[in-house]
Amino acid sequence: MANGGPVEHGYPHLETVRAAVTALYRRLSYDTIHQFTSSVVPADVAFCDTDDLHLGVQRVARELVRHFRLPQARMIVAFRAMEHAANVELTAGPEYFVELNDRFRTHRRDIGAALAHEIMHVYLHRVGLSFPGTRDNEILTDTATTYLGAGWLLLDAYREDGASSQKLGYLTPEEFGYVLAKRSLVFGEDPSVWFTSAQAYTAYGRGFERARHDERQPPLTAAGWAGRRRYARDRRHAQEQPSVAAPDGPYSFAPDAPGALRVTFACPTCHQRIRVPVRGRVRARCALCRTVLECDT
Repeated sequence: MANGGPVEHGYPHLETVRAAVTALYRRLSYDTIHQFTSSVVPADVAFCDTDDLHLGVQRVARELVRHFRLPQARMIVAFRAMEHAANVELTAGPEYFVELNDRFRTHRRDIGAALAHEIMHVYLHRVGLSFPGTRDNEILTDTATTYLGAGWLLLDAYREDGASSQKLGYLTPEEFGYVLAKRSLVFGEDPSVWFTSAQAYTAYGRGFERARHDERQPPLTAAGWAGRRRYARDRRHAQEQPSVAAPDGPYSFAPDAPGALRVTFACPTCHQRIRVPVRGRVRARCALCRTVLECDT
């Protein structure tokens, strides 16, 4: 939890975020992910200063448990002085003990955001999905929270001005915006209408542009003139010297049948690698997220 300190910006964890989206599709399946077409709405996690603190926390926790479809999971929430925003004890259940930073006693509007991250830890624990290392596992948790419909709360908890700052989670604001945009492009949902933080709205806009950039990479037909020109040059070099690896980039070439090539690139939705033959206009369907891609190879 960045509280008054500097807030990191940009996309330093982007490759891990993309790997997390792929892992979600592989572990949960297309059908399970599409059970989360609707996000948590503000009314479900609203917390008024006049509400009883402990009753209100339990109500918000129950709503998030319901949203993440965690039957027979009960969250016991307490407050204590701690460095991080929150912590959850992962056990066999059905009861899970969540500790929230004492700061949330008076910053109640962000309790939903903190609980969403911790309850996602429980969800991932139950489905057996994790990344090695604390950092990558926390990035996976933030990404899953956002992609499955509660991460807009984490981005909305981001506030920064000349005198103070606050951010929850391990992703940067722009990375939260990027994952929210990925979700928005899949489900046709606009989370920006729920933001109360102006900085969150800006970060979402930047993340949306980055997500759109993924859809404009060759060999996709939506690629711009410069990308298509670069792709044609790399394809020509690969045809002339098929044994020479192409430079690092959004795609790579490899020999297919004698005298033919195939190109490998990342699906712009789930980032699984897709291989198609190099033979002009091709329509490909990602086997993982079922996105239909129009390609000009």
